[in-house]
Amino acid sequence: MALVGTKMVEDGRTAREIFEELMSNPARKKFGFGEKLAIVNVDVQQAYTRTDLFKTAYETDPRQIDHINRISGLARDKNMPVIWSRVAYKDDAGDAGVWGTRTDTEDSLQNIKYDSERHKLDPRCEIGKDDLQYTKRMPSAFFETPLASYLIWHKVDTVIVTGGSTSGCVRATAVDALSHGYRTIVPVETCADKHESYHFANLTDLQIKYADVEPVQAVIDWLEAR
Repeated sequence: MALVGTKMVEDGRTAREIFEELMSNPARKKFGFGEKLAIVNVDVQQAYTRTDLFKTAYETDPRQIDHINRISGLARDKNMPVIWSRVAYKDDAGDAGVWGTRTDTEDSLQNIKYDSERHKLDPRCEIGKDDLQYTKRMPSAFFETPLASYLIWHKVDTVIVTGGSTSGCVRATAVDALSHGYRTIVPVETCADKHESYHFANLTDLQIKYADVEPVQAVIDWLEAR
């Protein structure tokens, strides 16, 4: 019988190699930029960025926060919204739901408490006085948060997703952004994860299905040209 579909490929390439090959020869057209974007900075908080303080933190591009600050500042200058999400839970972690049942150590997700050091945004973040900030409970920055209505009010049609982790909350937010009807863009240098396999495998999947994965310079160029 002739094979029409695809059997799962096992060719020994690393996730990084697959990503780099895809980016050098993209097979699908881009969603592209619309008319107005929002920068959604996902969980750029000390629990995940301060590798000098917390073992839950991780670093991919050492200039990640510099890149986030650059595009956030440019968006702000063009009167386009900038959003910062964080994750935290109340003292008994009763609002973490089933997600909080996987582990229970001092470093576990559900033990990030409101107003704790782990909850605080990284002090390197340059936050504007009118930026939207809020705390979320689940992976997506859209789930049970004010984000969707905020983007509608600001007449946004394009969402730029930054932060961490690439395989977790960035991915969940990007998929939800597409599901809400937004052109979705993930700048490579602005995302981070604990292992390159997770990072590049999820960037590959986002690029194929849900978002435009672009160098951060593409966002800078678009904003500067407005």
